Amino acid sequence: MSYEPPRPVRGLLLTPEDKEAPARVDRLRRLGLADRPDPALDAFADHLAQLTGAPYAMVNFIGEAQQFFAGLSAPAIAPVVREDGSRAALGRVLPRDHGFCPHVVVRRKALVLEDVRDYPRFAGNPVVDDYAIRSYLGAPLIDSSGMALGTVCAADTAPRVWGRSGLDTIKALAADLVVRLEHGAGDGLSL
Repeated sequence: MSYEPPRPVRGLLLTPEDKEAPARVDRLRRLGLADRPDPALDAFADHLAQLTGAPYAMVNFIGEAQQFFAGLSAPAIAPVVREDGSRAALGRVLPRDHGFCPHVVVRRKALVLEDVRDYPRFAGNPVVDDYAIRSYLGAPLIDSSGMALGTVCAADTAPRVWGRSGLDTIKALAADLVVRLEHGAGDGLSL
């Protein structure tokens, strides 16, 4: 994969520059987490979706050009109907400039967006129209080496108040999961 610099739009940098991406991809490969779905991470995402009541929850690893949802919980029937009548179902891979997780990884801090349309930087993101995402809650997965591997996140199709408890929950889940990811490297993940 080759790295493409972020695209500026109307003076806004939509996707932040990610200088750690090559090292992150290498670290994810060494942990055995680079690019395959993991049933234990799907179960983790399902648990997160239940805890938050959000229709989408993910364990997302960020590469140089794309994001990979190693853990995914999504609606059985996608909420957005395209012009041709098909539904825009969320798959396991998204370009790096879609969504909000790349911002969380580069910032290395949790991100709470109660209504993404309130933030010009995020309102035009493709996931807003493609998947009807209106709110987001995410925290980085920072490993013991200090590398931000990806995120744990939840997203909703309606604006919502995540509150302090939502923020505390997502941060605690991310911290717990990264310990399990490192502990389970090479042996399979036990959640």
